[in-house]
Amino acid sequence: MGGAIRLRTDFTGDHLRTLAKQHKEAACTRRLLALSIIYDGGRRSDAARFGGVGLQIIRDWVLRFNAKGPAGLETGKAPGRKALLNEEQRKALTSLVDSGPQFELDGIVRWRLCDLVRWIEKEFNITASRQTVGRELRIMGYRKLSARPRHHAQDSKAIDAFKKTSQPLWQKSANVRPKAKK
Repeated sequence: MGGAIRLRTDFTGDHLRTLAKQHKEAACTRRLLALSIIYDGGRRSDAARFGGVGLQIIRDWVLRFNAKGPAGLETGKAPGRKALLNEEQRKALTSLVDSGPQFELDGIVRWRLCDLVRWIEKEFNITASRQTVGRELRIMGYRKLSARPRHHAQDSKAIDAFKKTSQPLWQKSANVRPKAKK
């Protein structure tokens, strides 16, 4: 079994405590303070107890600190899941949605999510749910639009006549301010 990994020599315990006071992230502050114990000659088990972690985690912190300095102890953002479509596939989907379906070829008059799911599976051999495709479209800037429903027995002439003859709800009221006393 090897010895402990040495900390870099361009920092001191006091320097790490000063950095910890200035840092806004609590987890990074805890890591800096734990490593300051090691710089001051304390045991790694004491640093682990102070940090609330095990010795393996202290070793990982030392490696990260040696590689990147105090920035290596900051909590990084997880990369997340890889995007469903790459840039070329997104461009193809954009052109498909923008051009709209062709009834003769596609057999539909408007794109629905289930149609786009089928197209993506057929074109790119990628299986996706309707929810995922909808999320991708929203990221690309598309929004679901639906027409306002109309009653089947609506008479457009009666609507126009009503609009023309209806009195406006707001009318200018007469000036009713009291006159100033002289």
